[in-house]
Amino acid sequence: MATCSCGHQSDDEKQKVFEELLAKYKGFNGALIPVLQEAQEIFGYLSAETMKQISKSQGIPFSKTFGVATFYSQFHLKPRGRNIIRMCQGTACHVRGAAKVFDAVSTDLGVGKNETTEDRRYTLETVACLGACGLAPVMMVNDDTHGRLTPDTAVKMVKNYE
Repeated sequence: MATCSCGHQSDDEKQKVFEELLAKYKGFNGALIPVLQEAQEIFGYLSAETMKQISKSQGIPFSKTFGVATFYSQFHLKPRGRNIIRMCQGTACHVRGAAKVFDAVSTDLGVGKNETTEDRRYTLETVACLGACGLAPVMMVNDDTHGRLTPDTAVKMVKNYE
């Protein structure tokens, strides 16, 4: 499969892989979640059109596909950024100023909770706990954990990710 020099597939290539996915699972009962997972892997999110195609291929109502996609937090219905920022809002982080850290990053990026920057560089999310309470307040950028944050250090840390 051809890809550009940056390693990304073209829309036509993604569609071809998606059609192969639909063919692979056609007629398999109980395959909805794996199909949704793999489709999201291909496109980065689940558009309404993608879910309609999955429904048709699986022979199930769109309402069921949409219901599953909106029930599980692993599925995303809007494009996401290259860098996913998860801001902890747990108790330890909250008492140590997580709200101010979130506000600073949100203001700097110009996006709110669960939004993506226009250039799709960043998606800003909140989570209940990252499990690093001793480092509160904490955020993760992709797979990297950053702790003992202040509003200024958090903004500077995010800028290190392109």
